[in-house]
Amino acid sequence: MEKFTTLRGVAAPMPMVNIDTDMIIPKNFLKTIKRTGLKDGLFYELRWTADGQKKDFVLDQPAYQNAKIIVAGSNFGCGSSREHAPWALLDFGIRCVISEDFADIFYNNCFKNGILPIKMPKEVIAKLMDDASRGSNAIIEVDLEKQEIKGPDGGTVHFDIDPFRKHCLLNGLDDIGLTMEKASDIDAYEQRQKDSQPWLHAAS
Repeated sequence: MEKFTTLRGVAAPMPMVNIDTDMIIPKNFLKTIKRTGLKDGLFYELRWTADGQKKDFVLDQPAYQNAKIIVAGSNFGCGSSREHAPWALLDFGIRCVISEDFADIFYNNCFKNGILPIKMPKEVIAKLMDDASRGSNAIIEVDLEKQEIKGPDGGTVHFDIDPFRKHCLLNGLDDIGLTMEKASDIDAYEQRQKDSQPWLHAAS
């Protein structure tokens, strides 16, 4: 998993509330188990009409086509527990979502896939939403080590994060990475089992 240290980029404003995982990536894009190739399905029904015409969705506007951050309304990621939602965001280039609150499963899935979800009070979201509405001229910086968001006008706000999740993101550790950190302990345990119960390993 790619490490998350400092992220600096354009933030796309999405003031909608209750953006659910079906809106993030519709069910017809869930046939793959690959984490790539999902960006075309990201917010598909908000970006395209039924007859294949492109709508004026924020991520398709010139100012936000390279957005790395989303500033969203409350209850982001609600709905079904599809891990394809953070996969699609990441495949598009989104590494951070800032919202008043998140659905628990989506929130946890973000950390497991290298996306930083940040919870901020309503008044801070309103200010960041205003900053993001300035388009490509409004660069927002997210510093995970310092736990700070710096707006385009230089203002800084602090955010809270669980220390363990912070450690995982800073070091690029997903569930597999965390397990591999214990590889020597696992090998030692298996050797002890083999030595103490050799009959279990005779066939191998």
